[in-house]
Amino acid sequence: MAIKLVAVDMDETLLDGTLKISPRTCEAIQKAQEQGVFVTIATGRMFASTLPFAQQLNIKVPVITYNGGMVRSPVSKEFLFHKTITSEVASKVVALFRERGWYLQSYMNDQLYVVELCEQSRIYEKLSGMKAIPLGAEFYSMKHEPTKMLCLAEPHEMQEIKKGVIQEIGEELFVATSKAIYLELTHPSVNKGHALGLLADSLHIRQEEIMAIGDSENDYPMIEYAGFGVAMGNSSDRLKAIAQAVTSHNNAHGVAEAIEKYVLK
Repeated sequence: MAIKLVAVDMDETLLDGTLKISPRTCEAIQKAQEQGVFVTIATGRMFASTLPFAQQLNIKVPVITYNGGMVRSPVSKEFLFHKTITSEVASKVVALFRERGWYLQSYMNDQLYVVELCEQSRIYEKLSGMKAIPLGAEFYSMKHEPTKMLCLAEPHEMQEIKKGVIQEIGEELFVATSKAIYLELTHPSVNKGHALGLLADSLHIRQEEIMAIGDSENDYPMIEYAGFGVAMGNSSDRLKAIAQAVTSHNNAHGVAEAIEKYVLK
């Protein structure tokens, strides 16, 4: 079965260690698109943070952002899908994180909000290229209806935080890690697999005609959904176990290798 749609995660998949797309990967994606294959990005990042890379790759179809919470055209900016966390659940998250003293940031209307600018927010700003908006105490009292909420913490702290969130609010959220230092929270119906299915349906592409490439826990739903799932060489063993193939590391042109091998004719 020929691949007609390729969905590629960004961080530690499409992007190398310098947060850039290698020339070889750009060339492979361009060739795939010239052959009539649709290519999209599927990331936990904000739409605004994803847009420059989508434009660099000349992507025309909607991109999957916020782990599937927002599917939006990089050309027209129109929404194919957008699902937020309810204000009631968001209030529970804010209260829990305030009580436990955990760091939290919230994304609304494609803007990033924090309590204050601090070490964690600066780390995120550097990785994402986005500027955080500090709200002070207002962060705890405002009416949140976020597309996503994110905790940033050291890996040894993250397991405790993840366990606490799942115990207290787990059934009302989709909880996933995209990096060892990120815990990402979205509406329980939101994930990359669901979003990929919506995009494929809009393009009249069947499940078996989709290839998805990723490396992290938040990629699990789309690797599982796609007819042909590819795990990066730097992926966890859990992700590699459900993928149909394993490609090279993100610093060794793994995405280009997968497209060259399984898509280009």
